[in-house]
Amino acid sequence: MSTSLKSTALYPHPFSKAYWRDAAAEVKDTKMLVACALLTALRIVLKPLAIPLGTDQLTIPISMLATALGAMIYGPILAVPSAIVSDVLGFFLYPTGDFFPPFTLTEIAGTVIFALFLYRANMTPLRVVLARFCICLGVNVVLQTPIFGWMYAWQGMADQAIDRMMALLTPARIFKNLCMFPLESVVVTLVLQALMPAAKRAGLIYCSNENMKFTAKEVKVLVALVCVGIVLAGGFLFYYYGNNSRSAGYSPEQRVEVNHAMTDLALASGDLGLDGETVVGIVDSAYRPLFGKNTDYTVSIYTVDDEALAEGMAADAKYGMDTLWGYSKSGPGKDPYGTMVKVAEVKMTVVEKTYELLNIQVNPVN
Repeated sequence: MSTSLKSTALYPHPFSKAYWRDAAAEVKDTKMLVACALLTALRIVLKPLAIPLGTDQLTIPISMLATALGAMIYGPILAVPSAIVSDVLGFFLYPTGDFFPPFTLTEIAGTVIFALFLYRANMTPLRVVLARFCICLGVNVVLQTPIFGWMYAWQGMADQAIDRMMALLTPARIFKNLCMFPLESVVVTLVLQALMPAAKRAGLIYCSNENMKFTAKEVKVLVALVCVGIVLAGGFLFYYYGNNSRSAGYSPEQRVEVNHAMTDLALASGDLGLDGETVVGIVDSAYRPLFGKNTDYTVSIYTVDDEALAEGMAADAKYGMDTLWGYSKSGPGKDPYGTMVKVAEVKMTVVEKTYELLNIQVNPVN
């Protein structure tokens, strides 16, 4: 496409036909395609790099800077293939965890959000702040959560998908995003401010960096967004932990540990009366307020049928007592050998840090 015929208009928002017409026209612009390819390659190269902020958990990914710059230059249409290529090639070059294609949707969403706020816009720090806020909460928390649930269902854990998905909405994860987005917004703003003059001279953007300095008003908006996010997240977390079991978020190792610990407490109380029996307790639920110290556990107590256990171990080398201790609430009912027989349901309140038993109620099962 001839640059002389290309529109250089700036738009206050993306809700216009002209905005999308110009974004679609970038696909026919050779210079823009080259810029998109180079910036996509840069995103891939920068994927393993991050700016550390004291711990491995608190870092600013450097590839985000290339993502923001590219989205500002080539817009939301080219943002989609750029995100797909970056995510897929980036994973195979720097693999982390399991490859699950729907996670590419988060890369696409993040890039497109940057483009909607930054492409063909009269650039201000407020646009960067709003873009990062939408990405941190809308993509990193809201969108990723059901994708994790989808992955669990795809891996054959459909019955646990909702519980595991909701368990991702932890205070650490939500507040990490809320705390990081102001710092990320400032870093992205400073980098774009420095690179915009060169991009404009190259004919890749049509706005200046004159307004890319934080004003008192924009600082207030940034602080207000942090406060709003904290209030919303705090309200959700108080509701969530008051109405959902923490056992849904146990890792396999945690589940074995807690099943053992609660069984030992129940047996030590002397209220079960199961001397001589092989006993396994499975935690059905564990309710603890967000900042509470005590956890209310419901534990199903099972006796083990030794003959059925031996039959299962003979049929499956991986089957054994470790299998039983690793069960969640639904596990015993699906045990293929009928090894476990429920004999009681125990409700107990435990001091979480010390596992001190405060009270216990045993309800035999007839």
